[in-house]
Amino acid sequence: MDSAVPRLWEHAVITGGAGFVGSHLCTALLDAGTAVTCVDDLSTGRVENISALLDRSGFTFQQASVVEPFEVARPPDLVLHLASPASPADYLRLPVHTLETGSLGTRNALALAHRAGARFLLASTSEVYGDPQEHPQSERYWGHVNPVGPRSVYDEAKRFGEALTTAESSVHGTDTAIVRLFNTYGPRMRGYDGRAVPTFVRQALAGEPLTVTGDGLQTRSLCYVEDTVRGILAMAARGMRGPVNIGNPDEITMLELARRIISLTGSRSEIRFIERPTDDPAVRCPDITLARDKLQWEPQVTAEDGLRRTIAWFRTRADN
Repeated sequence: MDSAVPRLWEHAVITGGAGFVGSHLCTALLDAGTAVTCVDDLSTGRVENISALLDRSGFTFQQASVVEPFEVARPPDLVLHLASPASPADYLRLPVHTLETGSLGTRNALALAHRAGARFLLASTSEVYGDPQEHPQSERYWGHVNPVGPRSVYDEAKRFGEALTTAESSVHGTDTAIVRLFNTYGPRMRGYDGRAVPTFVRQALAGEPLTVTGDGLQTRSLCYVEDTVRGILAMAARGMRGPVNIGNPDEITMLELARRIISLTGSRSEIRFIERPTDDPAVRCPDITLARDKLQWEPQVTAEDGLRRTIAWFRTRADN
């Protein structure tokens, strides 16, 4: 099921545009004829993610931190706020920066959208549900988050970002939207970022043991980046405020994911069980009824196809 074609934006600002998901959004919007300004401080993003775009007409890269107020050369009519460390390796290494990006960064991106009269979209996360006591998770669920645990710097930054976005819309009339992304994966992920798919793929291709945490029975719902980008742009094109879940409701255990990646890579790697991180969610699965009904969106890329594409990309990499 395809989303309706997004309206043609004249100029989009994408914070975190040199990151994994952000760089794919830059490409999709440029391909649709939209001028794009990518704002990124490169704390976790990489120039190589956007290297193919640097010479394209309509693309501008601006190295800047959204934690500080920022301006762009021309007013946008769309602001997509993706700036944030998103992997455990990054937000545990940059805890204060993660909190500042979710708070001050969201405020500055909202201010830019408000001044320009632009549509603003916050890329939030399924992590706002924490270790959920409702399964699958619908947008009506308030979550179960440890506010002082090691993951809280990311979880609470995104929860605050949602609250600030909602308040901005209510008080100042800014045209806002919120999407909650579930476990996106695909090309341009970093092999050492701590997330399951790139970690397992890197280990399998190197012939190393795949390190499954705990008993491996905890679940995630993996959404290929191409589908995530379609969902984000479908939400941007609507007048909805959200939040709306964007994810794949096909749930998989981490043990099964490891076995599947070993099979798809043809690796001889074994599985090694290691200690499970503190506050690691036991389950994660989106209820996407709202996205289906209101956005006419649902995932199209199967897990096998998405993993094959991701593995093929990692095979070309020497630094992952």
